[in-house]
Amino acid sequence: MAAETTLPPGCGILVLEDDAPLRKRLAAHLRNLGAEVTEAARLEEARRLLRELRFEFALVDLHLPDGEALELLREGVFSENTGVVVMTAFGGVQRAVEAMRLGAGDYLAKPFEPEELPLAFLRCRRTQIAARREEHRAAETAGEADRIFFGRSLDAVRTQLETIVATERRLERRLPPVLIEGETGTGKSVLARWLHRQGPRAARPFITISCAALPETLAEAELFGHERGAFTDAKRARMGLFEAADGGTLFLDEIGLLAPATQAKVLAAVEEGTIRRLGDTREIAVDTRLIAASNRPLAGLVQQGAFREDLYHRLDLLRIALPPLRERGTDIVALARHLLERIAARHRLTGLTITPGGEARLLAQPWRGNVRELAHEIERAVIFSGSAALDFAHLGGPAIAPAGGWRNPAWSLPAAGFSIDALENELIAEALRETGNNVSAAARRLGVTREFIRYRLSRGKSGA
Repeated sequence: MAAETTLPPGCGILVLEDDAPLRKRLAAHLRNLGAEVTEAARLEEARRLLRELRFEFALVDLHLPDGEALELLREGVFSENTGVVVMTAFGGVQRAVEAMRLGAGDYLAKPFEPEELPLAFLRCRRTQIAARREEHRAAETAGEADRIFFGRSLDAVRTQLETIVATERRLERRLPPVLIEGETGTGKSVLARWLHRQGPRAARPFITISCAALPETLAEAELFGHERGAFTDAKRARMGLFEAADGGTLFLDEIGLLAPATQAKVLAAVEEGTIRRLGDTREIAVDTRLIAASNRPLAGLVQQGAFREDLYHRLDLLRIALPPLRERGTDIVALARHLLERIAARHRLTGLTITPGGEARLLAQPWRGNVRELAHEIERAVIFSGSAALDFAHLGGPAIAPAGGWRNPAWSLPAAGFSIDALENELIAEALRETGNNVSAAARRLGVTREFIRYRLSRGKSGA
């Protein structure tokens, strides 16, 4: 709602009151506020109307000629999407409390002014939304999203994000959607949460759902809600996540997995700012900011006919591409230190470091699981290494050609020992000479990544 004294345009309200003058006065006031009001004076009449029509709110007197409105609450005839406000005469607060225990959202003690009604309905609405949000509350340590590590390799991404945040602070309402693309494990959900917390809606809810976890038959109901009986298993009405995130942010992870019909409804919600629950004919206004993510480029899915082109172009307005970890160069080491600090704090450990050999091993990995895999390997080392200096020996050293292919069989390790680091440096220098200083070609010959070679070269220049 735009203000606490207004109602959603065209919302349906049932007024159940046997006192005809009072009922007419309340109904007239609500109609002046733009509501569609249906009047009833008896329980049986209300039962029929609740079977036939959908109502956003119901205003019911507890005491009626043919019984108590508590019967309606006990019978469960009100939709879970209907906010119920009960009216009670002076001294009937105990019965009103019983009504709220049975599912009513608020109560008003007679006599009251009609101007109090929108506030009571608003309180009902807030209670419904809070309950739905609680089901999808993102598990987040306080401030965790603010500690995201960008590094030099993500300078362009950070500049893009800061531009988006500045734009959102100017707009405040009807924020354009954001699309985050990147391989699985690159940190799309962390980035989405950071964007929410830095923007003008930081104090509002952040609701996240993985489209990969939504069965196609239930995706629309989960996102847009449904009324009782809308489909076979809809025994209860349910608020959708677009509605629950009203005023805040809805993060749809792996949006490319949504069915085309659901994609069309997402597009309508983004462009028109309205949604319609399954089994209902009324449009519900929502101001939900959408952040979507995909581990596959949506442009490619559009070419394959698996994603709607119109929705893609709507999302592509503000698109952020996260590079895979293997392309972030020596930022891998800085990121590892950042993750180690957080993981060590969680395990209540101090003084943990990464050895130079450990850094080299981290740089030599392909990291197909990206940042998520790196975090798991660091935590594994923290738990099992038994040392404050982590060398990640369980990852193995950088793969090099089998020794039998080039080493003199008569050679043996000197008793005084020798430097493996020096040997690696010599091999790298030789590979670069043979390839004309082509780092990629040298990396292929040695069976390591380009980042590993660049890291060793930078260490040599710094005298490390």
